Amino acid sequence: MNPVVTTVTLVTEDGVPIDAVHLPPLGRPEERDLAFVIVHGFTMSWQRPMTWRLVQWFNGAAGVVTFDTRGHGRSGGLSTLGDKEINDLDVAVRYARELGYHRVATVGFSMGGSVVLRHAALRGGVDAVISVSGPGRWFYRGTVAMRRVHLAAERRLGRTFSKYVLNTRISPDGWPSPDPMPPAEAASRIAPVPVLIVHGDQDIYFPPDHGQQLYDAAKEPKELWMISGFGHAERHTDAALVERIAAWGDKSSAAFHQEEQTLS
Repeated sequence: MNPVVTTVTLVTEDGVPIDAVHLPPLGRPEERDLAFVIVHGFTMSWQRPMTWRLVQWFNGAAGVVTFDTRGHGRSGGLSTLGDKEINDLDVAVRYARELGYHRVATVGFSMGGSVVLRHAALRGGVDAVISVSGPGRWFYRGTVAMRRVHLAAERRLGRTFSKYVLNTRISPDGWPSPDPMPPAEAASRIAPVPVLIVHGDQDIYFPPDHGQQLYDAAKEPKELWMISGFGHAERHTDAALVERIAAWGDKSSAAFHQEEQTLS
């Protein structure tokens, strides 16, 4: 019998309530070895069918903690498109640790891809980092899809549409000054934690050079999977890719954890 999935409200260090869910390992709910903490993309939610499907696939390999970032779904606050969302991920990682997981690998899609990199650089406390379809730099407007995202975030009408149609509440304040640490710079500060960059050559939001930029900035240990025919983030991630990512996360986090145990 599979364990009961439970939801919880977590509160970030800056006081934002975050709607989170924990799925213990299938068939072995008492095991607390590896947890994947999953961060969705912009306008997504853990309750969206395509996101939930990915969560269940990851759950076939390990425990999972996932959540709605601020301004999304049932979480409070306003979306900052990858800036303050590192606080949301941080409280989710700490929750996984409180549940007793020895290893934590973070997995982020699109906006979430930038969040996992920035969190690892600025907060740490994880054993592996996986960024799928993430941007290499801020303010990219080189594709039609990203120009639409900027219209949604920067115009009042766009934010209204996002709030009532996409259930995404976006902060009208814009970026703080100076700009938050960009994803590529964050990638350069994560080592010795292992980093995996997954990107598609058919990404309509962030072309392949974004994935290459992240990989080039990162230090060893690192890997780049530039996948032929792959589009963008959750929508184009299938069970086979999740299985491959989960296997990498398990192996890489175990190697890092063992090294850390040896050094201590």
